[in-house]
Amino acid sequence: MDRVLLTWHGHSCFQIDTGATTVLIDPFISGNPNAAVSIEELDPDIVAVTHGHRDHLGDTVEIATRKDCMVVCIHELSQYLRSKGIKTTGMNIGGTVEIGDILLTMTDARHSSSIDESGWCFDGGRAAGFIIRSKGISIYHAGDTAIFSDMELISRLYQPHVALLPIGGRYTMGPKDAALAVEMLCPEIVVPMHYGTFDHIAQDPVFFSDCVKKVSSAEVIIMGIGSDLWL
Repeated sequence: MDRVLLTWHGHSCFQIDTGATTVLIDPFISGNPNAAVSIEELDPDIVAVTHGHRDHLGDTVEIATRKDCMVVCIHELSQYLRSKGIKTTGMNIGGTVEIGDILLTMTDARHSSSIDESGWCFDGGRAAGFIIRSKGISIYHAGDTAIFSDMELISRLYQPHVALLPIGGRYTMGPKDAALAVEMLCPEIVVPMHYGTFDHIAQDPVFFSDCVKKVSSAEVIIMGIGSDLWL
């Protein structure tokens, strides 16, 4: 495989397959009413988790237990997962870890990060995003976040080819703010996420695409759940 394959499993869950390594991000599957795959069908080498909320941590424990794969997440969340017998690589904002042919850099995100499933017995640390790099491709998964001015620094430091951005509003930035984030990030491709899963984050991705066209030449690709994008 000379290219990188990106698959959307709904909400904020994406799979990145380099041919040598498969990364699964925010595996919210079994509780996701729109998911078109079962957790038994997922076969990751790495699970990357942006924060502890149940729609992002999701099925991490079940998948990592079955696959005995590595979970990459912020330090505090990794402590919780270790208490469940999960292999983790804890890290923090600005840090980078290398696993196989994958580089994962943790970025800031403006959001909360309680670990719902722990009954709030563990500190969830901070919410985060990831820059994931392999084969010359840089993918920015913003996690749950509001717009923030340091997205310009993310652009300068990591030159993301692809930006995966939440547009749902209420818990994250909405379409108009996310379009301004695109202007700061300067990616080639933008994929909207974290919308439409529930009524309170219903959004029109076409409206988001129209907003982006006013401020950026980036191509907005509206992925269907379960669809693939070759990079």
